[in-house]
Amino acid sequence: MRTLRAQVTAILVVAVLVVIALANGASFFIVRPEWPPFGDHGTHAADLLLMADLAAAVPQGTEVRSQIGAALLRHDPPAGDIDPVETRLMSEALARLGSTLPVQVLRRPPPSGPPGSAPPDDPGPDGAAGVTALRLPDGRWLVVDGRRPPRPPPGPPGGAVGFAVWLAFMILGVTGVVILAVHRLTRPLALVEEAARRIGPDGELPVLPERGPTEVRAAAAAINRLSARLKASMDSRMRIVAGAAHDLRTPLTRMRLRAEFIPDEEERAQWLSDLAELDRIADSAIRLVREEVEGGTLETVRIDRLAADVAMELKEIGLDVALLAAVPAYVAGRPLSLKRAVRNLAVNAATHGGGARLAVSADAERVVLVIEDDGPGIPEALMGQVFEPFFRVDPARQVKIPGAGLGLAIANEIIGRHGGRLTLSNRPGGGLLQRVVLPAAEAEQGADD
Repeated sequence: MRTLRAQVTAILVVAVLVVIALANGASFFIVRPEWPPFGDHGTHAADLLLMADLAAAVPQGTEVRSQIGAALLRHDPPAGDIDPVETRLMSEALARLGSTLPVQVLRRPPPSGPPGSAPPDDPGPDGAAGVTALRLPDGRWLVVDGRRPPRPPPGPPGGAVGFAVWLAFMILGVTGVVILAVHRLTRPLALVEEAARRIGPDGELPVLPERGPTEVRAAAAAINRLSARLKASMDSRMRIVAGAAHDLRTPLTRMRLRAEFIPDEEERAQWLSDLAELDRIADSAIRLVREEVEGGTLETVRIDRLAADVAMELKEIGLDVALLAAVPAYVAGRPLSLKRAVRNLAVNAATHGGGARLAVSADAERVVLVIEDDGPGIPEALMGQVFEPFFRVDPARQVKIPGAGLGLAIANEIIGRHGGRLTLSNRPGGGLLQRVVLPAAEAEQGADD
C-alpha cells in the first residue's frame, strides 16, 4: 500500500463501491419494498394467483367441484360472513402483484360435532383461518380454505447467497476495471521508476522504446532526451578535465627544465618538489577520466591473487603491506582497473595509517576485501566527503604526504563500475577499515593455473 499505484487503486475501488452502495440504498428506500413481500397476505396472494393460472386452464365443461390442490372451483361464491379487514388486505396484496380479480375472505363457520373435537377446517400451522374466494375471469370462483399447503422448513437463505454472489462479482469487476485504469494512468510514472532502476554504474540512463499510448510515448521521449543531454554533459566534462590535465604536461616540463638551472640547491629542490606534485595531480586527473570512459570486455579475476601481487609490489618499494588471510575468490572485471583500485586503497592505508593488512573472503554471492590500518582514522564529520576528487582530510597539508587526493575517488569509481561497493569506517580500537564488496563470479576452467 506504499506505492502510488496501490493507493490510487484502493481509493478508486472504495469510492466506486461506496457510490454503488449508496445508490442501491437510495433506490431501495425510494421504492420501499416490503420484506417478505407484503407480509403473509402477499405470500397468500402469490399462491392464489398461481392456483388461478392453473384453474383457468381447466375447461368449462369440467366438473366444477373437482379439486385442484387445496382449492375448489365453483360457479357461485361460497356462503358465509365476509371479513372486511382481511378482504381489504388481500385485495391490496393482489393489486400490488398486478391483479384486479375480485376476492372475498370469509370468516370460518363455528365448529360442528362433539364438544372437544377438532373442527374439520382447523387452521393450518401457519395460523391462517377462514376461506378465501377469488373470482376468475370466466366467472367461476376459486375457493381456498384457510389450511394452506404446508411449506418446507426454511433452508439456506437463497436470497442472501444470491446477494453475496452478486456483491462478490461486483467487487471483482470494479477492482479489475480500476486496476487496468490506474495501470494505464500511472504507466508514465512506472517508466521513470524503471529508468531509474536500470541506471548503470556509469550513471547513464537507458534508452526507452517510444511506443504505446500518447502519455507513455511522451514520458519515454522526455527520459530519452534527458539521457542524451546527461551523456553529452558528462562527455564534455570528461573532455575538459582530460584536456586541461594533458595540456598541463607541456608547461610543467618547461618549468622543470628551467628549475634545473636555479643556482640555489635548496630553492631548486623546492621547485622540483612542487612541480612533481603538480605532475601527480595532472596524472591522477587523467586516470580518473580514463576510468570513467574506459570500456571493454570483462574477464574472470582472482581477487586473492591480485591482492597478493599488490602486497608484494608495495613491500618492494618500502611500504608496510601484508596479506593476512585469503581464500580463492573470483569476480568479473578488468584486471588492470581492479589492481589499480586495490593498490590505491593499500597505499592509502600504508601511508596514512602506518601499515596495511589485507584479507579476502568469499561466499556464493559476493567477494569481500578488507584493508585495515592503525592510523588516526577519519573524523566522522568528514566521512561523507572522502570519495570527492582532490579531497584531503588535512586541507592545510601540514603533513607532507604525497598524493593529489584522488586515490579513493579513483578506487570508488572502479569498484562502482564493477557493480561493487566501497565503504570506510573507523575501527573501535583505532585505525581505518576499508571494505570492498564485489559480486562473485564462477571460476573459469583453468583459472587456478
